[in-house]
Amino acid sequence: MKQKKWYHFLWLGEILYLILGLCNILFAWLGMLFFSIPIFITIFGGNKAYCNRYCGRGQLLGLLGEKLKLSRNVPPPKFLKKRWFRYGFLLFFMTMFGFMLSATYQVFAGAPLQETIKLLWLFQLPWEWAKVDMVAPWIAQFAFGFFGVMLTSSILGILTMIAFRPRSWCVYCPMGTMTQGICQLKNRKEPTAYGRTSKGNCRTTQTTSQ
Repeated sequence: MKQKKWYHFLWLGEILYLILGLCNILFAWLGMLFFSIPIFITIFGGNKAYCNRYCGRGQLLGLLGEKLKLSRNVPPPKFLKKRWFRYGFLLFFMTMFGFMLSATYQVFAGAPLQETIKLLWLFQLPWEWAKVDMVAPWIAQFAFGFFGVMLTSSILGILTMIAFRPRSWCVYCPMGTMTQGICQLKNRKEPTAYGRTSKGNCRTTQTTSQ
């Protein structure tokens, strides 16, 4: 048995983030690490090391699907892998993110704080127990919106894990699509010693959490 390394336990961070967000919505700001770290790794490393090794959500889905046998473990639909779908979903995801930023700006400009979380971008969940009176309203508004985005993507990941293979979410994950595009662009500009570019480092391997 291979000895586990520290990054094999990053799935705990995914669970901890969701728990902290349920306890205090302001912890949702920690999710910015899940957005910025993959991009920095891809820009400076030129590969998808984050997706293949450090993604806590991917590890968690692997544990739920393989260890707990919660996955049907069947191949996902082919359209999920299509370029048009992956980049279309990325565009849709970024559009929702833009609406979230717009709502944050409106609160910053004086609009009332909306203490709700939108699940799957449609269903509003009440958040009456959140303690947000000690910060500027726009900071809380961003937290509500951002946690809704993170919770929605987590639910989509779990649903596709149950319906298909454990890490089927990784096939169309917006962050994975974004980092893959950055990786391919970066490697295209930096040819290898043989005058060719390497695409292997830009792929997401369907590894487990072990």
